[in-house]
Amino acid sequence: MKKSKILVIGDLMIDHYLWGSVNRISPEAPVQIVDIDKESSLLGGAGNVVNNLHSLGCEVSVLSVIGEDEVGNELENMLEAIGTNAYLLRQPGRKTSKKSRIIASHSQVVRYDKESKENILSQSAEALYVKFMSICVGHDIILLSDYGKGVLTKELTQQIIEYANTQKIRVLVDPKGNDYSKYAGAYLLTPNKKEAIEASGIDICDDVSLIKALKKLKKIANLTVSLITLSEDGIAVFEDKLVMKPTVAREVYDVTGAGDTVLASLAYALAQGKTLLFALEFANLAAGVVVGKLGSATATLDEIEHYRASINKGTIESHIKSFDALKIQVDRLKKLGKKIVFTNGCFDILHRGHVSYLDIAKSYGDVLILGLNSDESVRALKGKNRPINSEEDRAYILSALESIDFVTIFSDDTPYELIKMVEPDVLVKGGDYEGKEVVGSDIAGEVKLVQFVDGRSTTKTIHKIQSSQC
Repeated sequence: MKKSKILVIGDLMIDHYLWGSVNRISPEAPVQIVDIDKESSLLGGAGNVVNNLHSLGCEVSVLSVIGEDEVGNELENMLEAIGTNAYLLRQPGRKTSKKSRIIASHSQVVRYDKESKENILSQSAEALYVKFMSICVGHDIILLSDYGKGVLTKELTQQIIEYANTQKIRVLVDPKGNDYSKYAGAYLLTPNKKEAIEASGIDICDDVSLIKALKKLKKIANLTVSLITLSEDGIAVFEDKLVMKPTVAREVYDVTGAGDTVLASLAYALAQGKTLLFALEFANLAAGVVVGKLGSATATLDEIEHYRASINKGTIESHIKSFDALKIQVDRLKKLGKKIVFTNGCFDILHRGHVSYLDIAKSYGDVLILGLNSDESVRALKGKNRPINSEEDRAYILSALESIDFVTIFSDDTPYELIKMVEPDVLVKGGDYEGKEVVGSDIAGEVKLVQFVDGRSTTKTIHKIQSSQC
């Protein structure tokens, strides 16, 4: 794949998070007291589009107007840290946007904003347009990320689109407000259903009204392609006829920033020379990845490919994860505050003792991850005639159990590196480890030992089969 060059123009901001917990009410007023444990900052607004493009491996340039303030300095440093070509014009008296959210026990308590929302000064707009003309040639796609904070004035937006069209560079827009004539001449817009209803004045309730809205938006903004994102129903596009690309999200944890991901992934696919229909499918897959994460998120090509492959797998197979795929799931689950339990073993011939053990293990937390010994490691532990069942068969059968959330296969002598990656809250082993050292006990939050069911073991099952054949 060639390295796409994409230029982003729009409202940059910082998404600031204060993370904590609530254990008491203030004596001063009937409000919660949040004890802050940590804080973090992410690129927001058009910056989240930049982040998404960066995750896809694009060469990204960004053009915007910010304030002469510390927030502006912080934003500039964040863009520089990910290798963005940032052309930021400073306007005296303007406040760079910063949105701060207080999160208690994974729920947003309050948000407060510091920003300027009025249009940038005419001299700032003129300087931005001059800079745009000097750098735009050579880019594959231009993205306008309009968050209504005043950078993309109507006059400037029209100048950018008109000049880009003379250079035969497609302009994709994430719009804001009701006046879509502001974006006249763009290749496509990415409004959601609510935005499309407000801009078209048509209540979208079925395919007929959807087509009317798509046609009206195409006419208002003189678009090459008319498109509306429909949340869980996917993306609708109208060229000569209505085409619906349904969503492929399996789990939805947070839709924050999903629109930015759709814009960025559409641009990436089109810049690669792909068809519009391919780009729509790619954008749906990318959105499916990010809504399965918490907060404004991004999707890498590896994540998108893995997700695409998992969509085509059965429900059982989707629980079998590679180390890298498991790491993504673990990070997501920890952000959601889930208690993770880990255990490991050969589980060669599945029997009641195994099922009982795993059921008890799951009871110690929210998610049970099982590290399964590979065929090679089973032979090293049990002898050359083992395992009876292959690692693929064992993983498949175990993944069908209700108690197990994820299975991953490891080949090391011990699961130490796997435990180190997972960092479980609870590590579970069999009762025969009483008084013995448990590998990974120095990493896990606590260790639980589960007694086996008397008379149930793979070895006894094998001996019984062998004796019956004699």
